[in-house]
Amino acid sequence: MSQDLISKKDLLELTGISYGQLYRWKRKNLIPEEWFIRKSTFTGQETFFPKEKILDRIEKIQLMKENLSLDELADVFSPDLAKLNLSEGEIIKREIASQPVIHFFKENSGPMKEYSFEQTLTIYILEKMLRSGDINLDEGKMVMQVLRDYYRKVDLKTAELIFIRKLGVSSCFLASNSDELFFENGTKRVSRLSISNCLEELKSKWM
Repeated sequence: MSQDLISKKDLLELTGISYGQLYRWKRKNLIPEEWFIRKSTFTGQETFFPKEKILDRIEKIQLMKENLSLDELADVFSPDLAKLNLSEGEIIKREIASQPVIHFFKENSGPMKEYSFEQTLTIYILEKMLRSGDINLDEGKMVMQVLRDYYRKVDLKTAELIFIRKLGVSSCFLASNSDELFFENGTKRVSRLSISNCLEELKSKWM
């Protein structure tokens, strides 16, 4: 997926951090490894970053590192997601999803007191897609089923949720390592969501 990138050289100049700091934060998992993007340029191989994400992350690290150690920051930015659960009230309070979307999820998954990170991610994705008008409720059930069946079978760093429609017939699938996808003529790509991006957005809200 195309995104606005910033070179490592420009990043260091813009933020005032050192090469050593950047890679120390990487080793501590404060900055995801997949944000270090190697690209060929006329001078050879250079490292680039998703500009908006890396600048936001560095700003947060600089604000928080005065009060937290690097290990404590690692717990903030790379929590053990398997241990994290949220109640319905917390999901609403953190603006992860609205009451109607949570109700829709419960109608199709059964009632529960708390939601795992995987369930919360599904709810968050449903909220994004339903709120944008990309899908309707029946199609939302399709999204839930695909995530339920294949979430643990894909590489989350590269996985994308892709929703297409042709002649009123919808289809949804998860794909990994797919820079380019080609569809039959007349097929409309309704939505293409990076699971990695959704995870980072959700972790920010979770914090």
